[in-house]
Amino acid sequence: NMPDDSYDDSAEKLRRTVYAINRETARFYAEFLKNDPNKTGLKYFKGRQLSDKTIIRFGLGYAPDSWTALCDHLRKKGFQDEEMVIANVAVRGRNGKVYDRFRKKYMFPIIDLRGNVIAFGGRKHPEDEGGKYLNTNDTPVYKKSKNLFGMNFAKNSKSDKFILCEGYMDAIALHQAGFDFAVAACGTAFTEEQARLLSRYCNEVVITMDADEAGQRAADRAAQILRKAGMKLSI
Repeated sequence: NMPDDSYDDSAEKLRRTVYAINRETARFYAEFLKNDPNKTGLKYFKGRQLSDKTIIRFGLGYAPDSWTALCDHLRKKGFQDEEMVIANVAVRGRNGKVYDRFRKKYMFPIIDLRGNVIAFGGRKHPEDEGGKYLNTNDTPVYKKSKNLFGMNFAKNSKSDKFILCEGYMDAIALHQAGFDFAVAACGTAFTEEQARLLSRYCNEVVITMDADEAGQRAADRAAQILRKAGMKLSI
């Protein structure tokens, strides 16, 4: 049974490395948010009415408008290019070079129940092309269908009723307003695994999706899944 053990060992070692890369990456973005001479990220979060305390509590950050700032930083910390690509904080270009995956983005770290940074959501500038969010793909430490943003705080709430909202900002705004039991799906449609996770911590879910058509559809879908999981519901 030797090979099995050594395989498990290397998989576990890789997971630990990815956690370490994520932690260092979150720190890098948070530092840049604070020290960016243009204050781009801070202006955005302040414009969304977030307090300093909330910004620090959620570990919010800003990814610089650079192709290699994060990669250069992680290399200095002793991480290998291949490890950064596996963690999905970097991507390999056609030329074989490795580049930062998140550039010029408002950064939201996703944190698991044990307090590990497992992934990131990066929100684009309003004037930039492309989808509103760029989210971490699945990695050795992250499955987006299994995790909920804000769950690391919500699990300690005394509430028996959790609020399910559409986006990271919605969840953060609710926490700041004293609703420390708000969570959001991580850039994916709500899943059965997420419903199971919720059912471990509460009996009732209040669904607060956006009022537009997409939000209504998302609310319907989440409601069906939560009912199947035996949860009480309000919308």
